[in-house]
Amino acid sequence: MSARRTVIRGGLVVGTEGRTALQDVLIEDGRILAIDNPGFDVSEDAEILSAADRMLMPGLISAHTHSHGGLNRGAVDDKVSLEMFLTGQGSSTRSRGVDDKYLSAALSAAEMIRRGCTACFDLTVEFPGPSREGIAAVARAHHDAGMRAVVAPMIADRTIYQALPGLLEALPVELRSQYASLSAAPMEATFSACDDILANWEFDRRWIRPALGPTIPLHCSDPFLIRCAQLSHEHGIQLQTHLAESRAQAAIGLKRYGKSLVAHLEEIGFLSERVSAAHAIWLDDDDIARLSQSGVGVSHNPSSNLRLGSGVAPVRKMLRSGVTVGVGTDASNTSDGQNMFEVTRLASYLSRIDGFATDEWISAHEAFHLATEGSAAVLGFDKIGRLAPGYEADIVFLRLDRPHFVPLRSPLIQMVFGESGASVQTVMIGGRIVFHDGTLLTLDEPSLRRQAQEAAERLDRADAGAYATAATVARLVGAFCAAQGCTGHTLPRKLSLACEG
Repeated sequence: MSARRTVIRGGLVVGTEGRTALQDVLIEDGRILAIDNPGFDVSEDAEILSAADRMLMPGLISAHTHSHGGLNRGAVDDKVSLEMFLTGQGSSTRSRGVDDKYLSAALSAAEMIRRGCTACFDLTVEFPGPSREGIAAVARAHHDAGMRAVVAPMIADRTIYQALPGLLEALPVELRSQYASLSAAPMEATFSACDDILANWEFDRRWIRPALGPTIPLHCSDPFLIRCAQLSHEHGIQLQTHLAESRAQAAIGLKRYGKSLVAHLEEIGFLSERVSAAHAIWLDDDDIARLSQSGVGVSHNPSSNLRLGSGVAPVRKMLRSGVTVGVGTDASNTSDGQNMFEVTRLASYLSRIDGFATDEWISAHEAFHLATEGSAAVLGFDKIGRLAPGYEADIVFLRLDRPHFVPLRSPLIQMVFGESGASVQTVMIGGRIVFHDGTLLTLDEPSLRRQAQEAAERLDRADAGAYATAATVARLVGAFCAAQGCTGHTLPRKLSLACEG
């Protein structure tokens, strides 16, 4: 069977180091074979695509998201902190069937592709615990959309009430017994399901890979985390956890372990080059050095960090220490979208809030690198995130007739700081066009919209009681965690005003 070839003619190609040049791109069997000056000869059977007046860039890659948030868009209230959100998280997924899990992931995938994102690390939660059928449904949604994904069941063996010492005692007496009786899925049942998922993975790992997501270190016992690390080693899979996302997590970690969360994870042998940490805000210099020495990657999620008031990650310090950093959107309910252009811009802009030390700022080129090659490394993919021979042909075509590109002087800066996704004309993944001229070619979006509205109304009715109870307790949990954060940790990671007075 002859190789399938496509040549893209005359696009403004974003190459290494962020340089741009008018070039042609030759693709063979879904991978880039050559990039050269316009007009080079190709075989007569090659399909020719014009990229005149288009910028060609590698697909953006989300290093951290939760596809279960797709069906929960609009369900998270305005002034909600991380721990307040976590109190009600189970309420949002407890009534979902396998079709709902597929639908939510399909919604997230559709938005990512529309916004020029071609791969993601998806931590997805199921209630009461993970299942092969549920994780397969999520993986199938990404597959059907035509994008790449690492799909991980999000797992733990402690509830938030067991994870945070003193929380139960801080609740009113009439509520304590009710929340003390709650429990996570038993550890053996969880790992039996994970073994089943890993042993029966049905998807091509060039596209969709399995992983595990021990949700938050405080929510996982040491034996649980150690078992995750063992499975990662045995199966050669990635792990991702939410590390030091809030000031309360960092403070309570010190109280529980007598050392930082990172130091504790190192002590029990959890840290490795197969581990990535989402958020990683409340870290000191020693923590960052430990992550670097262990080869742990980080997903910087600036949008949800701002939405939930969690803080600002010390990205420049991480990069200076040699930590691999990617960029993620987080979930559609806690960052209100899957727009990688937006979070890439924020990754640069947030580095500038300290003032005039311009050498410390994350440049447009650096932010773009984080959102492409940095995120690819977090996912564990080594041939995505760059337009170069030998790499996968995951290519986004941007229209250069949009206002933020007129006049065109600094294409990369104008893209990173001005693009919203509105200029995306075509998205190619693995040499296959999956989006063109406003239409997703792989999923039926009008049908998804109808199904999503029907599912949201049905699930909201089914979970109304659980939501109401969680909303009441969330305020108490938020107050408890705010007090813990103010009294138990000294790092000045921006959000200090709430602790003054």
